[in-house]
Order: sequence, then C-alpha cells, then structure tokens
Amino acid sequence: MMEGRTLVVPPEVTAEAVRRGARLLRWHRTARRVMWTLLCAGVVAFTVWAALAHPWVEPPSETTPPVTGW
Repeated sequence: MMEGRTLVVPPEVTAEAVRRGARLLRWHRTARRVMWTLLCAGVVAFTVWAALAHPWVEPPSETTPPVTGW
C-alpha cells in the first residue's frame, strides 16, 4: 500500500483548504471571545446582585410573637 503511486493534489485545493482553515480559526476565536465576555458579564451581574440583595441574610419575620403576661 505504501509503495503505490502518489497522487498529485491540485494547487487550488491547497489554497481552498488554507482559506477554510483560516475562516474556521477566526470563527472559533470569535466564539471563544463572546463566551468569555458573557461569562464575565454574568459574574459581574451576580456579584452586584448579591452585594445589593444580601441573599444570605434571613428575612425579617412577618408576624410578631404573641404577647403574654399583660
């Protein structure tokens, strides 16, 4: 199989492969930047919300305890 004749690739096929590869790399780079931007925006939004809402604090009681001993 290795000793068989070699196939010649037309030059336009190589140029097309390089062009498509470059486009694919640009697409992946852009997608990665968008995802990192969205992740950072989400972290900032969560941090601001947590700083303002204090979700770890128990809310105040809605009812008062019964008064006894009057």
